[in-house]
Amino acid sequence: MPAPATPDQALRLEVVVVPVSDVDQAKAFYAGRLGWRLDADVTAEDGLRVVQVTPPGSAASVIFGTKVTTSAPGTLDSLLLVVEDIDALHLDLVRRGVDVSDVFHDAHRVFHHPGTEARIPGPHPQRHSYGSFVSFADPDGNAWFAQEITVRAPGR
Repeated sequence: MPAPATPDQALRLEVVVVPVSDVDQAKAFYAGRLGWRLDADVTAEDGLRVVQVTPPGSAASVIFGTKVTTSAPGTLDSLLLVVEDIDALHLDLVRRGVDVSDVFHDAHRVFHHPGTEARIPGPHPQRHSYGSFVSFADPDGNAWFAQEITVRAPGR
């Protein structure tokens, strides 16, 4: 059995597979409406189709397509993006025609509850890092959140 990853052996998240029902519609949303970089759109002889997009400034990418997952479309919940200015992101998403929530913070100020539970309108009162969010979904209902982080916790 291989040794577990240690601080001397980096283990990085590279790709998240998102289950979608309509690949072209998802591509239009992620690469078109959101403006994420289109890295690949390839199809194999057996019908496997892989579309890869990358959010601006991200080291990790998103893949969706045909025959890439057995998960049902729209079943991913709480995929998390990080941004330095939640208000600017909110405005950008609105300009792009994305159905995005208003900026909110959680009543318990730990993370965010699922769905709309415990949401308080507006950013975190002291604008603490990790405290303000927006949410949106892709055409299949895969749920995304963006979290404002201006100062990272020690060691991150």
